[in-house]
Amino acid sequence: MVQSPIKNKIKSVFIPVRDIEKAKNWYSKILGIQDGEVMFDHLFVADMEGAGMVLDTMPMWRNEYKEISTFHVPAIQFATDDIQSSYQFMKENGVELVTEIQHDHFFVFKDPDGNMLMVCQD
Repeated sequence: MVQSPIKNKIKSVFIPVRDIEKAKNWYSKILGIQDGEVMFDHLFVADMEGAGMVLDTMPMWRNEYKEISTFHVPAIQFATDDIQSSYQFMKENGVELVTEIQHDHFFVFKDPDGNMLMVCQD
């Protein structure tokens, strides 16, 4: 068997957004991001622990109506040490919660663009 030159490591995740500045501000507030830059007028490369996160208005991937698809399932999981306080924080910040805390372990929410994301206790 030939060894793959591709590493079994996730470098970054891309999240489709409609307004890069609005998304940058929202994610920075919710995730406590202190740094990151907008590049090429459509990418926000967030300074994250672990895998990187890139918010992208994805001009290249829009359909003929100039729309982009959002995540309709929770494809990305953010970590927490305290699921209860994380859930309360999201409620207090007006985040759209899709589920309540499940199995004392995780919950699903939506970002302002409608992407479904998850918070899970380590």
